[in-house]
Formats: sequence, structure tokens, C-alpha cells
Amino acid sequence: MLGVIPTADALRTAFDVGLDLVEVAPTERPPVCRIMDYGKFKYEQKKKHSNSTKQHQVQLKEIRLRPKTGEHDIDFKVKQAREFLSHKDKVKLNIIFRGRENAHHDRGREILAAIIAQLEDVAKVEKSPGLEGGRNMTAVLTPKA
Repeated sequence: MLGVIPTADALRTAFDVGLDLVEVAPTERPPVCRIMDYGKFKYEQKKKHSNSTKQHQVQLKEIRLRPKTGEHDIDFKVKQAREFLSHKDKVKLNIIFRGRENAHHDRGREILAAIIAQLEDVAKVEKSPGLEGGRNMTAVLTPKA
């Protein structure tokens, strides 16, 4: 607080300190000015504004399986799905049938039901398991709020 001083003296004081003279309230009489590093002030304002507006973009993560996928591999995929759900992303479980595997849609439905049961503490079913295009069985999970 330097009080009321002429503009030239205020500019000289700011220059001596190596800072800028910034007009804070131009409508007041006399105008209120502050000696500060204006570049640093603008940077902090921009940083504060960008942090407050940044939000997580929800993505749809896909986990692909086959009817012959082993138990350990399924457990690993469940662990991945749990990680995606903890980051507030949706998870699409996709079982792909090829060739003679098309005769075993019941096995695919069992796998999806088991995965959904393992993830029911962190996820809810958005789209229940169903056949798409004859070769794929899918289910979509969303994170619980």
C-alpha cells in the first residue's frame, strides 16, 4: 500500500522492482493500480480456468473374448474391465464366434453372465447380453454412481 501517488512515480517504482503496473479498478477515482508480474498473473488465471472446466470424457472400452477363452484370461479381462469402470468409462463385452463356435451361443451367454456377476459391485448392465449380426454377442456395462 503506497497510497495515492502520481502515475509517473508508480511506473518508476514498478520498473525499479522489475514488475508491471496493472490497473485493477479503472472506474474508481483515483484509479486503483497494483504492482505485480502481469505475465504470471495471466498464466495463473488461465491455469485456474482450464482446471475447473476439464472433465473426464466418457469412453466406450471394448473387451473381446471367444467361447474357448481360458479361465485365467477371462479373470484378466475382468480385472481390465474393473479398471475401466473405476475410471468412469463404459465397457462393452464382446464375444466373437467363428466357424463351429456358432453352435455354442449358450457358452458365450454363460461367460457374459459370469463376468457381469463378477463386476456387479462396480457396474450395472446398460444393455443385456444379446446376439448382434449372428457372430457377436455383446453386453454393455456402465459404472455405478
